[in-house]
Amino acid sequence: MTSYFDEHNCQPLESGEEPNHLLDLARLLLDSGIGAQFQLEFERIFGNVDGRKQPPAAKHIIENLPLINYFNNDEKCSICLKEFQLNLTTELPCHHKYCKICIIEWLKLVNSCPMCRIEFETDDKDYEEYKKQKQRLKQRQVELDDLHNSMFS
Repeated sequence: MTSYFDEHNCQPLESGEEPNHLLDLARLLLDSGIGAQFQLEFERIFGNVDGRKQPPAAKHIIENLPLINYFNNDEKCSICLKEFQLNLTTELPCHHKYCKICIIEWLKLVNSCPMCRIEFETDDKDYEEYKKQKQRLKQRQVELDDLHNSMFS
C-alpha cells in the first residue's frame, strides 16, 4: 500500500517548516472545481479574454493517421473540396475523411476535427488540465441536476 505522500506526489514537511496555506487554498479551489467554474462563468460573460486557443494536435496523432482506400467516388475533402484519391486519404477517429495533406496542416494548427469539432489529445499539458477541469465541472453539474431532480420530482 502506498503512503499518502507517494499517492499525492508530495513531500512531508521538514521539522520546523510551516505549511503553505495559499498553495493549499489554490489546490482546494482547483480540486473542487470552483476555480474552473469561475473561469467558465467569466468566459461566458466576457468571452475568452485570456487568449487561450486550441493548441495543435499531439504529434503522435498526426504521425499515425491511417491511410484509407474506402470511399465513394463522389466524396470530397471538406477542406480543399477535391475528390479523394487512393493512398492519399485519411480518416480521423470521428470517422470524417480528409485528404491527408489537408488534415495534417489543419491539425498542426488546431486539435479538433473541422466537421464535428471533437477535440483530440495535445502535447500541451496546461491545455489538457484545462480540458479535464471543464469536464469535471460539467460532470459535477450533471450530478447536481440529477440530485435536484431526484429530490424535487
